[in-house]
Amino acid sequence: MQTLTYVYADSMAVLGPLSLKHEPHSYDLCAIHAERLSAPQGWQIVRHVSVTDA
Repeated sequence: MQTLTYVYADSMAVLGPLSLKHEPHSYDLCAIHAERLSAPQGWQIVRHVSVTDA
């Protein structure tokens, strides 16, 4: 599981470790959906990978 957070002001989607805290514009994704994630045209995706995932 990972948490996806949209940063609208920066046109960025950030995918990182599962968050313990609920934030607006954030969604928890299963591994399959996290892997298939795409962003709108003109946006960038930042994927944080933990050492154990590498």
